[in-house]
Amino acid sequence: MSGITTFDSTVESLSDLLSSIKELRTQLPDFQRGWVWDDERIKNLLISISLSYPIGSVMMLQTGNPDVRFAPRPVEGITNSNQVEPERLILDGQQRLTSLFQSLILRKPVKTRDSRGKEILRHYYIDIDKIIDPDIDREEAIISVPEDKVVKGPGNVIIADYSDTSKECEAGMLPVSLILHPAELLAWQTQYFSDANKIVERSFKWGKLLSEIFPRFTNYQTPVIMLRKHTPKEAVCQVFENVNTGGVSLTVFELLTASFAADNFELRKNWESQKARLTNTGNVFNKILADISSTDLLQAISLLTTYNRRKQKSTSAVSCKRRDILKLTLDDYVKWGDKVVDGLIEAAKFLQEQHIFSSRDLPYGSQLIPLSAIFVELGNQANDLNVRNKLARWYWSGVLGELYGGGSETRFARDLPEVIEWINGGIEPSTIRDANFAAERLYSLRTRNSAAYKGLHVLLMKAGGKDFISGVPIDIQTYYGDQIDIHHIFPRAYCERNNIDKKLYDSIVNKTPLSYRTNRIIGGNAPSAYLNKIQQQRQITESELNNILRTHLIDIDSIRNDDFDKFFETRRAQLIQIIENVMGKKVI
Repeated sequence: MSGITTFDSTVESLSDLLSSIKELRTQLPDFQRGWVWDDERIKNLLISISLSYPIGSVMMLQTGNPDVRFAPRPVEGITNSNQVEPERLILDGQQRLTSLFQSLILRKPVKTRDSRGKEILRHYYIDIDKIIDPDIDREEAIISVPEDKVVKGPGNVIIADYSDTSKECEAGMLPVSLILHPAELLAWQTQYFSDANKIVERSFKWGKLLSEIFPRFTNYQTPVIMLRKHTPKEAVCQVFENVNTGGVSLTVFELLTASFAADNFELRKNWESQKARLTNTGNVFNKILADISSTDLLQAISLLTTYNRRKQKSTSAVSCKRRDILKLTLDDYVKWGDKVVDGLIEAAKFLQEQHIFSSRDLPYGSQLIPLSAIFVELGNQANDLNVRNKLARWYWSGVLGELYGGGSETRFARDLPEVIEWINGGIEPSTIRDANFAAERLYSLRTRNSAAYKGLHVLLMKAGGKDFISGVPIDIQTYYGDQIDIHHIFPRAYCERNNIDKKLYDSIVNKTPLSYRTNRIIGGNAPSAYLNKIQQQRQITESELNNILRTHLIDIDSIRNDDFDKFFETRRAQLIQIIENVMGKKVI
């Protein structure tokens, strides 16, 4: 498309623009969110037009491209049930056009919001005396009144009543909704001139309206940018993102929802069904998949679609970037959707084997995307011990190498083909080759904000760490039943009292998974004191408790003697050993 212009710029009268909305020639793409402007902004919009001030351009998309199909919907307020194929869709300017359409065309109360965000219905009026007086601010000349057209003050005292035409004429309050309706405006004018005693005065005022005010509405020109129908979908979506004045970014899911709706497929309803499969209480892996999103599903589908396309055509690229997801067809979604959900469940089963029991402990939720696609491609082969061991090495390399932060789509696209090829005898995937862990990193792993921190917490559970009191290894039952979390071994309060460096005592080296009950007994005591307390209260022998401590990679002599330095160095060395074992390479 090099050298081809994708848009035209022109102007269109506001009257014609609003008429095209009424006739359904201009509609909204279904991905446009409904968002109501507040009362004050609508008044300011009408004031700007009454002064011939610019209100900004609107952007439209010409329909007719079979590759860029969005389900249309009428502008809010239209009750016409006839399905009309629009000539164009509003990409930018929805709120301005909706507000103007409702206030100038519909002849109904305008749906808006007050200053507190409460939904209200309002009518808009021109105060004739004020709008023709050059010394009065225009803000005072256009007002809004309640749905019943009765303005009340404190104690429900009626201040003004415009509830019928005679009362409007007597007060000199002209409904804005009449200006673009000549027949109705003439009928109102006839009523306005019916008082013979005021006909001269009112004729003068009406003449001012005809010469100075009405033309500003009837002749108002709106700049229109029209995207031509050959504009590709990803460009349309990018343009919309750039001009979206609503301030809320669209997701690819919302865009595909509108696109699939053109083929009568309810993507949102389908996703809700898939999400229920993944997170319902009957699924033992539901806690791991609790935070899965519709975009995760679409990215996995995109990986599988492009990967299988590449197998047929070697020049095709594997990808799950936004533009590739937007190219997904309904057939692609139907073909791979259920399979990806199955793949996610298999991925969650695998993660549970790694001792990840909840989304809170999941180092990278995003890593589920390539992992689920890998399980789909492997099928029954994923049940082989050797395959699962390789998957574990790839997974932990990604976690401890901290390779799945923001913008990981390129890595996802490498993971799927490289892991499959590696399992089938090829070279190690780049995620394993790229992953490194520096021993110094152990000092800075202090919170769940780090994937490696959560990963080591999980690996300590996987290594067989038993609760200090119960002596029971941590599995999914004890994890939830005993409220397992990561806690300090040398308590924070004890370390502060003894001036131990916070960089050391707050790091992962001084933490381990324990039950809530055990942590309560530990409190802020010295390790030697709380270990004796556990032995006495729970009638555990010193030998039995020592064996439990060893499952947490804790040196017995140092903890029994409250020797933090020795404890820290010996445990640091053992954590490094665990890291090297799961990554299959030396720590830096």
